[in-house]
Formats: sequence, C-alpha cells, structure tokens
Amino acid sequence: MPDYFKTNEAIAQLTPEQFRVTQQSGTERPGTGEYLNNHEPGIYVDIVSGEPLFASGDKFESGCGWPSFTKPIEPANVQELSDQSHGMVRTEVRSKFGDSHLGHVFPDGPRDRGGLRYCINSASLRFIHRDDMQDQGYGDFLEQVEDV
Repeated sequence: MPDYFKTNEAIAQLTPEQFRVTQQSGTERPGTGEYLNNHEPGIYVDIVSGEPLFASGDKFESGCGWPSFTKPIEPANVQELSDQSHGMVRTEVRSKFGDSHLGHVFPDGPRDRGGLRYCINSASLRFIHRDDMQDQGYGDFLEQVEDV
C-alpha cells in the first residue's frame, strides 16, 4: 500500500476553487460540482494526497446538490470532526493524510445502506475510472468497484 501525504507541490497544482475548498474549508455551490452526475465505475481519491476515499458503488442521488456516498471506501482515511460554523452543528469530513476538507456527513442517508450521507465537494476529489485503477496504483480496491 503506498503512502499518502500532503505536499507543497500538490497544493501548488490546485485550482483556486480546489484550494478554497480543501485548504480553507470552503464549499462549492450546490449543483456545480464536476462529479455530481458522474455514474462511471471507479473510486474517488483526495485531490491533494491521493488517498482512496469513496467507491462509485457507494454513491447515490440524494438531491442535495453535491456528490453523496453511503460510506468511505477506506474508513481509516476519513476523519470526522465537530463543525459549529455558520450557526449549525455538523460533522465535518476531512481526509486523514491530506488533511483536506471534503464536506460533511449527515444521518439522513439510505437506511438500508447504513443511514449515512457523506455530502462531498467535487473540488476535493479526483475520480479514477475502474479501467485506470491498476495502472494508477489502486488495484487493491478493484474488488470494491462494481458496475453502477
């Protein structure tokens, strides 16, 4: 398993929106994210560190305006922190190794799939299609990607 970490080079490659979201705990506007309507098989990794975060088979249409997932592909790579910003009490989701702000998790997901909704900013993600996973070093996760 490769090591995942945040580097100055990775930060320098971010677009202004990716930087605002991942490094300044921003939120992209609802309905604008690149991966909101992505239905291809593959995995979503942290745009900064490359650590695997979510699988396409765990993605679902929540109607919230951001990509939504029922669970992380690798729970150890996702940290959940209390967030009391904007006058709300929420649970922030950050990547463990990249320390990227990803979004928030809510208890209103599909009950038959665990009941959670990981509401994630596309700007914090990079999608790797199933056909490219082996070549990009994510072959260990192929069995977690199913046809969607």
